[in-house]
Amino acid sequence: MNTSTLIQKVWNFCHTLRDDGVSYGDYLEQLTYLLFLKLAHEYAQEPYNRASHIPKGYDWASLTAKTGQPLEAQYLISLNRLGKESGMLGAIFFKAQNKIQDPAKLSRLVQMIDAENWISLDADTKGDLYEGLLQKNAEDTKSGAGQYFTPRAIIQAMVACVRPEPTKTLADPACGTGGFFLAANEWLSGTGQWIRENADWLQRDTPKLNAKQAKFLRESTFSGNEIVANTRRLCLMNLFLHNIGDMDGEPAVERSDALIAEPRFKVDYVLANPPFGKKSSMTITNEDGEEDRDALTYQRQDFWETTSNKQLNFLQHIVSMLKIDGQAAVVLPDNVLFEGGAGEKIRRKLLENCDVHTILRLPTGIFYAQGVKANVVFFDSAPKDGRVHTQGVWFYDLRTNQRFTLKTRPLKLLDLQDFIRCYNPANRHQRVATERFRFFAYQDLLARDKASLDIFWLKDDSLENLDELPPPDELQQQIIEHLEAALAAFRDVAAGLRSR
Repeated sequence: MNTSTLIQKVWNFCHTLRDDGVSYGDYLEQLTYLLFLKLAHEYAQEPYNRASHIPKGYDWASLTAKTGQPLEAQYLISLNRLGKESGMLGAIFFKAQNKIQDPAKLSRLVQMIDAENWISLDADTKGDLYEGLLQKNAEDTKSGAGQYFTPRAIIQAMVACVRPEPTKTLADPACGTGGFFLAANEWLSGTGQWIRENADWLQRDTPKLNAKQAKFLRESTFSGNEIVANTRRLCLMNLFLHNIGDMDGEPAVERSDALIAEPRFKVDYVLANPPFGKKSSMTITNEDGEEDRDALTYQRQDFWETTSNKQLNFLQHIVSMLKIDGQAAVVLPDNVLFEGGAGEKIRRKLLENCDVHTILRLPTGIFYAQGVKANVVFFDSAPKDGRVHTQGVWFYDLRTNQRFTLKTRPLKLLDLQDFIRCYNPANRHQRVATERFRFFAYQDLLARDKASLDIFWLKDDSLENLDELPPPDELQQQIIEHLEAALAAFRDVAAGLRSR
């Protein structure tokens, strides 16, 4: 069966299950469990003969030997047992549940997976299939999955600017389904369709990795955290299908809150899109039986400021993760650039202690969550020598007079070509200002109110010329996004007042 036929077959079955109320996310979960067992079974055969460490009676053969109700019963028993195992096995099956309630359809899914030799498919094929389902899951706004799905064009542009090198480590403290890991893996290995399609201007050197570099890439390059168990499961499977990690080893992604403690080790690169939205809090019930929110703060000796703002905490944590010469590229919402109080103090410390050299102002309409205004902040770590390390910041405005929507005009890597050219990854110290790309000196930034990095200079054509207004549906969507963002802000303020 060729790749396109297989992908279509998997898709069609997903649609069948959705008629029974099984979401893309639930379907992905079941694929994760079953694919892992099938791959383990295949690797145990000739010529691989790899030990799967899956207990006999709970393996793939135990499922294919049954159909209907007996299969469903065996599947539940296997999920429960495998979730108690150690290493990658236990991580994949942690708190696993069967979401396919029709035994006949579970049988069909097992048969469909059993009919294919998944090892023989290349990593791109397996990965594309799985990534496609992840994308669909993100588009399913009812599931809320889009909150952790970073647009692939943004990820690719960040990787193309940072240009990770072999035998260096890369981390993501809120890794979601592993999008940054996969793009970095493709860059390092020279694979990935996006690199091939844009090879003429990405200017990536393509030396082949030697055996030592390839081993390091597979086993030691990536590490991360993902606090949501199901999302971590999807991430691990996504990495595994792209030949990252080992079935017999410990998972590279921890199921824990990265902000709880100082990092156990430093890394060369951090690429991340920390969770947006509400401040860190927990819901409690007061004496009157009313729900209240109590703000959570992280008491960290290595943090510049103590705050309940989740994004500011992640920014401080990322700084602490970097080696002295480490590099970071982080997606952050607008409020991090202009917020007062702790926000101002953290910005001043960041500019002083790190080399914050580039900020990309992202357009609206590119995230699945409504009303998101975000930026990519690029900075390098620096020695703690008492000197100010930011000389100035280059800003690229991709927001003003740019119109993108998820369905009619999605953001593509080509839309970021000019930014990557202006960034000049080969030598970022040699840059040329353009209409959208400007330099602001450190002293000028420091003199701004609250040391705000919320900077624009281009005129919005739609505000001066009615003929330049976006189409009514886009305008309507923009209004909705602004209202939802404002409502979310008011809710945060109200919650903060209640918690005092």
